[in-house]
Amino acid sequence: MTVQQQHLPAALSTGTDYEQLAARFRPIFARIAEGAVQREQSRSLPFDAISWLKEAGFGAVRVPTAFGGAGASLPQLLELLIELATADSNLPQALRGHFAFVEDRLNAHASSSQETWFKRFVDGELVGNAWTEVGAVKIGDVITKVTERDGQWLVNGTKYYSTGSIFADWIDLFAQREADDVHVIAAVRTNQPGIKQSDDWDGFGQRTTGSGTSVFENAVVEAEHIYEFDSRFKYQTAFYQLVLLAVLAGSGRAAIRDTAEEVRKRTRIFSTGNASAVHLDVQVQQVVGKASAQVYAAEAAAIRAAQPAQQAYLARFGSDAEAEKQANIAAELQSAQAQVAIAELVLRATSDLFNALSASATSTSKSLDRHWRNARTAANHNPLIYKERIIGDWEINATEPPYVWQIGGGSKQQ
Repeated sequence: MTVQQQHLPAALSTGTDYEQLAARFRPIFARIAEGAVQREQSRSLPFDAISWLKEAGFGAVRVPTAFGGAGASLPQLLELLIELATADSNLPQALRGHFAFVEDRLNAHASSSQETWFKRFVDGELVGNAWTEVGAVKIGDVITKVTERDGQWLVNGTKYYSTGSIFADWIDLFAQREADDVHVIAAVRTNQPGIKQSDDWDGFGQRTTGSGTSVFENAVVEAEHIYEFDSRFKYQTAFYQLVLLAVLAGSGRAAIRDTAEEVRKRTRIFSTGNASAVHLDVQVQQVVGKASAQVYAAEAAAIRAAQPAQQAYLARFGSDAEAEKQANIAAELQSAQAQVAIAELVLRATSDLFNALSASATSTSKSLDRHWRNARTAANHNPLIYKERIIGDWEINATEPPYVWQIGGGSKQQ
């Protein structure tokens, strides 16, 4: 029996029949996969794909069944995201901000009713992300402000890497409340003139995640949609990392799928090969087999890393503060451990798979390079070297890991 599970209220998301859940979405995943290469080559944002997922209730899979959702556990969500990432790895990342906001509202339900938000999720409403600032902002500072003016709350500022916001009905925005300098989360509706969004992400991978600049000029936010940042769910950084692990595992699975298909289709052979057809060549089979094993390990690690986050969610509704703290520590550390292992496994697999093919595999018409580029981009989001240090500090000194980190300007070198 897991943490306090025997006492948990029925309204929690503790899991469902995974095969039945996945069966709802697999036809949509297949449809999404059909257009993945074309979207990559033309850099077309997946508005249609996002709408298919919305209509099917994908954004509500973590909402408890008592409120109309699927009641999926976090490991089950990870499995679904891996399947979606296999179809198109941009999609889970585009939805990362949404699922993080859903997770926060799930945790908030321990202290206040979240029925309104749950209904919005079940109705298909999506939430984007706008946290990062660039330029002059220093570590620990936030330039974007939330200000009360004539009885109305307004947001002003500019955010970058606003992943998924261009598809969303709401934006989960990190800001500072000007009156008292408290850091807050503002849930801002996107259908208003005070918000301007651009698809200007210029990375070489994950190019259709809808990650770009969001400008807020007197954008309106309702008072009840302003939450102090300190109330945010504690395993949030672990959660954000878990979605990236799904992106990595799915990228690996897609690379195996596409390489195997290219091997099956190939008719030309090398005189130095081992068989009359490439698909019968034992060395080619070995290349694909090794990569398949690497991706299998990556997928298993990703799903395993989601288990302590699920325990942290359940512990939020218990009465044991120490158990909740330990669950949050485990969630943070295990997501980091999985990140380190999975990044190496998938990057190696998506590179070495080219050894099963010839120079023609590098043709831009095939876009096989997208799997490595997407994996490399996802792996770069949270620097591995710092995660490795944090893990090592825990193993050696039992130092509690940080749950929140930021990026910004540092002190100039003397």
